Amino acid sequence: MSKDITILAIETSCDETAASVIMNGSKILSNVVVSQIESHKRFGGVVPEVASRHHVEAITQVIEQALKDAELEPSDLTAVAVTEGPGLIGALLIGINAAKTFAFVHDLPLIPVHHIAGHIYAAQLEKPLEFPLISLVVSGGHTELIYMKDHMSFEIIGETRDDAVGEAFDKVARVIDLPYPGGPHIDKLAQSGKDTFNFPRGLMKEETFDFSFSGLKSAVINKLHNCKQKGIEVNKNDVAASFQASVSDVLTAKTFAALEKYDVKNLIIAGGVAGNSELRSRFTSMCNDKNINLQIPELKFCTDNAAMIGAAAYHLYEKNHLADLTLNGRNFIDIEEYAF
Repeated sequence: MSKDITILAIETSCDETAASVIMNGSKILSNVVVSQIESHKRFGGVVPEVASRHHVEAITQVIEQALKDAELEPSDLTAVAVTEGPGLIGALLIGINAAKTFAFVHDLPLIPVHHIAGHIYAAQLEKPLEFPLISLVVSGGHTELIYMKDHMSFEIIGETRDDAVGEAFDKVARVIDLPYPGGPHIDKLAQSGKDTFNFPRGLMKEETFDFSFSGLKSAVINKLHNCKQKGIEVNKNDVAASFQASVSDVLTAKTFAALEKYDVKNLIIAGGVAGNSELRSRFTSMCNDKNINLQIPELKFCTDNAAMIGAAAYHLYEKNHLADLTLNGRNFIDIEEYAF
Protein backbone atom coordinates (compact mmCIF):
# COMPACT_ATOMS: atom_id res chain seq x y z
CA MET A 1 0.00 0.00 0.00
CA SER A 2 1.48 3.36 -1.06
CA LYS A 3 2.13 6.04 1.53
CA ASP A 4 -0.36 8.91 1.76
CA ILE A 5 0.81 12.22 0.32
CA THR A 6 -0.13 14.99 2.73
CA ILE A 7 0.48 18.55 1.58
CA LEU A 8 0.27 21.87 3.39
CA ALA A 9 -0.90 24.37 0.75
CA ILE A 10 -0.69 28.17 0.96
CA GLU A 11 -2.54 30.72 -1.21
CA THR A 12 -2.03 34.51 -1.07
CA SER A 13 -2.36 35.62 -4.70
CA CYS A 14 -4.92 38.38 -4.08
CA ASP A 15 -7.03 39.27 -1.05
CA GLU A 16 -7.52 35.96 0.75
CA THR A 17 -4.95 34.54 3.13
CA ALA A 18 -5.45 30.79 2.98
CA ALA A 19 -3.85 27.54 4.13
CA SER A 20 -5.08 23.99 3.81
CA VAL A 21 -3.92 20.47 4.43
CA ILE A 22 -4.85 18.05 1.64
CA MET A 23 -4.26 14.30 1.55
CA ASN A 24 -3.78 12.52 -1.78
CA GLY A 25 -5.07 15.45 -3.79
CA SER A 26 -8.68 15.28 -2.68
CA LYS A 27 -9.19 14.63 1.02
CA ILE A 28 -9.51 17.94 2.87
CA LEU A 29 -8.07 17.72 6.38
CA SER A 30 -8.35 21.46 6.93
CA ASN A 31 -9.17 24.59 4.97
CA VAL A 32 -8.66 28.03 6.49
CA VAL A 33 -9.47 31.25 4.60
CA VAL A 34 -9.20 34.79 5.98
CA SER A 35 -10.92 37.24 3.65
CA GLN A 36 -10.04 40.92 3.27
CA ILE A 37 -13.24 41.99 1.50
CA GLU A 38 -14.36 44.33 4.29
CA SER A 39 -11.04 46.19 4.14
CA HIS A 40 -11.19 46.69 0.37
CA LYS A 41 -14.88 47.59 0.11
CA ARG A 42 -14.30 51.25 0.84
CA PHE A 43 -11.88 51.47 -2.08
CA GLY A 44 -14.21 49.71 -4.55
CA GLY A 45 -11.57 47.09 -5.32
CA VAL A 46 -8.41 45.42 -4.08
CA VAL A 47 -5.57 47.74 -3.11
CA PRO A 48 -2.32 45.73 -3.54
CA GLU A 49 -0.41 47.37 -0.67
CA VAL A 50 -3.32 46.91 1.73
CA ALA A 51 -3.66 43.26 0.65
CA SER A 52 0.03 42.61 1.29
CA ARG A 53 -0.12 44.12 4.77
CA HIS A 54 -3.11 41.97 5.70
CA HIS A 55 -1.30 38.85 4.45
CA VAL A 56 1.69 39.69 6.67
CA GLU A 57 -0.61 40.00 9.67
CA ALA A 58 -2.53 36.77 9.03
CA ILE A 59 -0.21 34.25 7.36
CA THR A 60 1.40 32.71 10.47
CA GLN A 61 -1.91 32.27 12.30
CA VAL A 62 -3.59 30.81 9.21
CA ILE A 63 -0.86 28.19 8.76
CA GLU A 64 -0.95 27.29 12.44
CA GLN A 65 -4.74 26.98 12.35
CA ALA A 66 -4.63 24.73 9.25
CA LEU A 67 -2.25 22.33 11.02
CA LYS A 68 -4.30 22.47 14.22
CA ASP A 69 -7.56 21.73 12.37
CA ALA A 70 -5.90 18.82 10.55
CA GLU A 71 -4.54 17.55 13.90
CA LEU A 72 -1.09 17.19 12.36
CA GLU A 73 2.48 18.22 13.15
CA PRO A 74 4.92 19.45 10.49
CA SER A 75 6.66 16.07 10.69
CA ASP A 76 3.45 14.43 9.40
CA LEU A 77 3.60 16.37 6.13
CA THR A 78 4.98 15.18 2.80
CA ALA A 79 5.49 18.60 1.21
CA VAL A 80 4.57 22.29 1.20
CA ALA A 81 2.82 23.88 -1.78
CA VAL A 82 2.33 27.55 -2.58
CA THR A 83 0.85 29.69 -5.33
CA GLU A 84 3.73 30.96 -7.49
CA GLY A 85 1.48 33.18 -9.65
CA PRO A 86 -0.23 34.79 -11.35
CA GLY A 87 -1.46 37.39 -8.88
CA LEU A 88 -0.47 40.56 -7.06
CA ILE A 89 3.29 40.33 -6.71
CA GLY A 90 3.43 41.72 -3.18
CA ALA A 91 0.70 39.38 -2.01
CA LEU A 92 2.31 36.37 -3.70
CA LEU A 93 5.64 37.05 -2.01
CA ILE A 94 4.10 36.84 1.47
CA GLY A 95 2.82 33.32 0.85
CA ILE A 96 5.95 32.23 -1.01
CA ASN A 97 8.34 33.39 1.69
CA ALA A 98 6.19 31.78 4.38
CA ALA A 99 6.18 28.51 2.40
CA LYS A 100 9.94 28.64 1.77
CA THR A 101 10.63 29.27 5.45
CA PHE A 102 8.34 26.44 6.53
CA ALA A 103 9.88 24.05 3.98
CA PHE A 104 13.43 24.98 5.02
CA VAL A 105 12.82 24.69 8.77
CA HIS A 106 11.04 21.34 8.47
CA ASP A 107 13.14 19.95 5.60
CA LEU A 108 10.16 19.48 3.27
CA PRO A 109 9.94 19.60 -0.55
CA LEU A 110 8.50 22.83 -1.96
CA ILE A 111 5.88 22.70 -4.75
CA PRO A 112 5.14 25.82 -6.85
CA VAL A 113 1.56 25.91 -8.15
CA HIS A 114 -0.09 27.95 -10.91
CA HIS A 115 -3.13 29.76 -9.50
CA ILE A 116 -5.39 28.84 -12.44
CA ALA A 117 -4.35 25.19 -12.26
CA GLY A 118 -5.57 25.38 -8.68
CA HIS A 119 -8.96 26.70 -9.76
CA ILE A 120 -9.31 23.85 -12.25
CA TYR A 121 -8.30 21.22 -9.71
CA ALA A 122 -10.83 22.53 -7.20
CA ALA A 123 -13.21 20.20 -9.06
CA GLN A 124 -11.05 17.25 -7.95
CA LEU A 125 -11.95 17.94 -4.32
CA GLU A 126 -15.37 16.42 -5.06
CA LYS A 127 -14.60 13.70 -7.60
CA PRO A 128 -11.72 12.64 -9.88
CA LEU A 129 -11.24 14.50 -13.14
CA GLU A 130 -12.13 12.65 -16.33
CA PHE A 131 -10.07 13.20 -19.49
CA PRO A 132 -9.96 14.61 -22.04
CA LEU A 133 -11.71 17.69 -20.69
CA ILE A 134 -12.23 21.35 -21.33
CA SER A 135 -12.18 23.85 -18.50
CA LEU A 136 -13.81 27.27 -18.68
CA VAL A 137 -11.92 29.50 -16.24
CA VAL A 138 -13.91 32.59 -15.26
CA SER A 139 -12.58 34.95 -12.60
CA GLY A 140 -11.67 38.54 -11.85
CA GLY A 141 -8.45 38.31 -13.82
CA HIS A 142 -9.01 35.43 -16.23
CA THR A 143 -11.39 34.17 -18.89
CA GLU A 144 -9.95 31.14 -20.66
CA LEU A 145 -10.92 27.90 -22.33
CA ILE A 146 -8.30 25.24 -21.57
CA TYR A 147 -8.07 21.80 -23.17
CA MET A 148 -6.57 19.01 -21.04
CA LYS A 149 -5.63 15.55 -22.33
CA ASP A 150 -4.42 14.40 -18.91
CA HIS A 151 -3.32 15.71 -15.53
CA MET A 152 -1.19 18.85 -15.81
CA SER A 153 -1.66 19.01 -19.58
CA PHE A 154 -2.81 22.54 -20.42
CA GLU A 155 -3.55 23.99 -23.85
CA ILE A 156 -5.20 27.41 -24.02
CA ILE A 157 -7.68 27.33 -26.90
CA GLY A 158 -9.46 30.59 -26.13
CA GLU A 159 -8.96 33.63 -23.90
CA THR A 160 -10.20 37.15 -23.39
CA ARG A 161 -8.82 39.83 -25.70
CA ASP A 162 -9.50 42.59 -23.20
CA ASP A 163 -11.40 42.50 -19.88
CA ALA A 164 -11.80 39.34 -17.85
CA VAL A 165 -15.43 38.49 -17.16
CA GLY A 166 -15.09 39.02 -13.40
CA GLU A 167 -13.52 42.42 -14.02
CA ALA A 168 -16.50 43.33 -16.23
CA PHE A 169 -18.89 42.29 -13.44
CA ASP A 170 -17.10 44.53 -10.94
CA LYS A 171 -16.96 47.54 -13.27
CA VAL A 172 -20.63 47.31 -14.23
CA ALA A 173 -21.57 46.87 -10.57
CA ARG A 174 -19.67 50.03 -9.71
CA VAL A 175 -21.57 52.02 -12.37
CA ILE A 176 -24.93 50.97 -10.90
CA ASP A 177 -23.71 51.79 -7.36
CA LEU A 178 -23.31 48.25 -6.08
CA PRO A 179 -20.62 47.45 -3.49
CA TYR A 180 -17.44 45.48 -4.12
CA PRO A 181 -17.21 42.65 -5.04
CA GLY A 182 -19.84 43.29 -7.69
CA GLY A 183 -20.50 39.81 -9.03
CA PRO A 184 -22.72 38.45 -6.23
CA HIS A 185 -24.71 41.71 -6.10
CA ILE A 186 -25.37 41.69 -9.86
CA ASP A 187 -26.38 38.04 -9.61
CA LYS A 188 -28.89 38.86 -6.87
CA LEU A 189 -30.41 41.82 -8.73
CA ALA A 190 -30.61 39.88 -11.99
CA GLN A 191 -32.90 37.30 -10.42
CA SER A 192 -35.61 39.99 -10.20
CA GLY A 193 -34.92 41.57 -13.60
CA LYS A 194 -35.45 40.90 -17.30
CA ASP A 195 -33.18 41.10 -20.32
CA THR A 196 -34.80 44.26 -21.68
CA PHE A 197 -31.65 46.03 -22.92
CA ASN A 198 -30.29 43.31 -25.23
CA PHE A 199 -26.67 44.32 -24.73
CA PRO A 200 -24.10 43.14 -27.33
CA ARG A 201 -22.64 39.63 -27.31
CA GLY A 202 -18.92 40.08 -28.01
CA LEU A 203 -17.33 37.90 -30.74
CA MET A 204 -20.40 35.66 -30.87
CA LYS A 205 -20.46 35.60 -34.67
CA GLU A 206 -16.74 35.12 -35.16
CA GLU A 207 -15.16 31.68 -35.54
CA THR A 208 -12.92 31.96 -32.53
CA PHE A 209 -12.92 30.66 -28.99
CA ASP A 210 -11.64 34.02 -27.75
CA PHE A 211 -13.76 36.35 -25.64
CA SER A 212 -14.28 40.10 -25.45
CA PHE A 213 -16.15 41.90 -22.68
CA SER A 214 -14.88 45.44 -23.11
CA GLY A 215 -17.60 46.31 -25.62
CA LEU A 216 -20.31 44.93 -23.35
CA LYS A 217 -18.99 46.93 -20.40
CA SER A 218 -18.89 50.09 -22.51
CA ALA A 219 -22.41 49.47 -23.83
CA VAL A 220 -23.78 49.24 -20.29
CA ILE A 221 -21.94 52.39 -19.17
CA ASN A 222 -23.00 54.36 -22.27
CA LYS A 223 -26.63 53.28 -21.90
CA LEU A 224 -26.74 54.38 -18.27
CA HIS A 225 -25.10 57.71 -19.02
CA ASN A 226 -27.48 58.31 -21.93
CA CYS A 227 -30.52 57.58 -19.79
CA LYS A 228 -29.22 59.85 -17.03
CA GLN A 229 -28.75 62.73 -19.50
CA LYS A 230 -32.31 62.29 -20.72
CA GLY A 231 -33.72 62.03 -17.21
CA ILE A 232 -34.87 58.45 -17.77
CA GLU A 233 -34.99 56.28 -14.67
CA VAL A 234 -33.30 52.92 -15.18
CA ASN A 235 -34.37 49.67 -13.56
CA LYS A 236 -31.15 48.30 -12.01
CA ASN A 237 -32.59 44.80 -11.88
CA ASP A 238 -33.10 44.84 -15.64
CA VAL A 239 -29.61 46.24 -16.23
CA ALA A 240 -28.12 43.43 -14.12
CA ALA A 241 -30.27 40.79 -15.84
CA SER A 242 -29.41 42.12 -19.30
CA PHE A 243 -25.69 42.24 -18.57
CA GLN A 244 -25.69 38.78 -17.03
CA ALA A 245 -27.70 37.34 -19.93
CA SER A 246 -25.12 38.66 -22.41
CA VAL A 247 -22.25 37.16 -20.44
CA SER A 248 -24.03 33.82 -20.09
CA ASP A 249 -24.90 33.64 -23.79
CA VAL A 250 -21.28 34.23 -24.80
CA LEU A 251 -19.73 31.84 -22.28
CA THR A 252 -22.10 28.98 -23.04
CA ALA A 253 -21.91 29.42 -26.82
CA LYS A 254 -18.10 29.49 -26.92
CA THR A 255 -17.74 26.62 -24.48
CA PHE A 256 -20.12 24.26 -26.23
CA ALA A 257 -18.57 25.08 -29.61
CA ALA A 258 -15.20 24.09 -28.15
CA LEU A 259 -16.60 20.87 -26.68
CA GLU A 260 -17.99 19.94 -30.09
CA LYS A 261 -14.83 20.79 -32.04
CA TYR A 262 -12.56 18.88 -29.67
CA ASP A 263 -15.07 16.03 -29.28
CA VAL A 264 -14.93 16.27 -25.48
CA LYS A 265 -17.62 15.07 -23.08
CA ASN A 266 -16.14 16.42 -19.83
CA LEU A 267 -16.41 20.05 -18.74
CA ILE A 268 -15.15 21.97 -15.70
CA ILE A 269 -16.29 25.49 -14.84
CA ALA A 270 -13.70 27.10 -12.56
CA GLY A 271 -12.98 30.43 -10.86
CA GLY A 272 -14.94 32.93 -8.82
CA VAL A 273 -17.54 33.66 -11.52
CA ALA A 274 -18.38 29.93 -11.54
CA GLY A 275 -20.39 30.79 -8.43
CA ASN A 276 -22.84 32.82 -10.53
CA SER A 277 -26.30 31.23 -10.22
CA GLU A 278 -27.37 31.81 -13.84
CA LEU A 279 -24.15 30.33 -15.22
CA ARG A 280 -24.43 27.30 -12.96
CA SER A 281 -28.07 26.79 -13.94
CA ARG A 282 -27.49 27.23 -17.66
CA PHE A 283 -24.47 24.97 -17.86
CA THR A 284 -26.16 22.30 -15.75
CA SER A 285 -29.24 22.28 -17.97
CA MET A 286 -27.33 22.37 -21.26
CA CYS A 287 -24.87 19.66 -20.18
CA ASN A 288 -27.76 17.41 -19.19
CA ASP A 289 -29.34 17.93 -22.61
CA LYS A 290 -26.08 17.24 -24.45
CA ASN A 291 -24.90 14.36 -22.25
CA ILE A 292 -21.82 16.26 -21.05
CA ASN A 293 -20.22 15.40 -17.71
CA LEU A 294 -20.13 18.72 -15.84
CA GLN A 295 -18.04 19.51 -12.77
CA ILE A 296 -18.49 22.83 -10.97
CA PRO A 297 -16.91 23.12 -7.50
CA GLU A 298 -19.16 24.03 -4.62
CA LEU A 299 -19.31 27.76 -3.99
CA LYS A 300 -16.62 27.95 -1.29
CA PHE A 301 -14.11 26.35 -3.66
CA CYS A 302 -14.89 28.65 -6.60
CA THR A 303 -13.30 31.66 -4.92
CA ASP A 304 -9.62 31.68 -3.88
CA ASN A 305 -8.69 29.04 -1.32
CA ALA A 306 -5.71 26.84 -0.50
CA ALA A 307 -7.46 23.48 -0.81
CA MET A 308 -7.47 23.88 -4.60
CA ILE A 309 -3.72 24.61 -4.51
CA GLY A 310 -3.17 21.39 -2.55
CA ALA A 311 -5.27 19.43 -5.05
CA ALA A 312 -3.14 20.60 -7.98
CA ALA A 313 0.09 20.22 -6.00
CA TYR A 314 -0.54 16.50 -5.54
CA HIS A 315 -0.04 15.88 -9.27
CA LEU A 316 2.94 18.23 -9.47
CA TYR A 317 4.56 16.32 -6.61
CA GLU A 318 3.98 13.03 -8.44
CA LYS A 319 5.71 14.54 -11.48
CA ASN A 320 8.57 15.80 -9.29
CA HIS A 321 7.83 19.42 -10.19
CA LEU A 322 9.58 21.02 -7.23
CA ALA A 323 11.25 24.34 -6.47
CA ASP A 324 14.25 25.32 -4.39
CA LEU A 325 14.60 28.28 -2.04
CA THR A 326 15.22 30.68 -4.94
CA LEU A 327 11.50 30.46 -5.80
CA ASN A 328 10.09 33.90 -6.52
CA GLY A 329 6.62 35.23 -7.23
CA ARG A 330 5.52 35.98 -10.79
CA ASN A 331 2.54 38.22 -11.42
CA PHE A 332 2.02 36.58 -14.80
CA ILE A 333 2.69 32.96 -15.76
CA ASP A 334 1.28 31.30 -18.85
CA ILE A 335 -0.39 28.10 -17.61
CA GLU A 336 1.08 26.23 -20.56
CA GLU A 337 4.47 26.58 -18.82
CA TYR A 338 3.11 24.06 -16.31
CA ALA A 339 2.10 21.55 -18.98
CA PHE A 340 3.64 18.09 -18.82
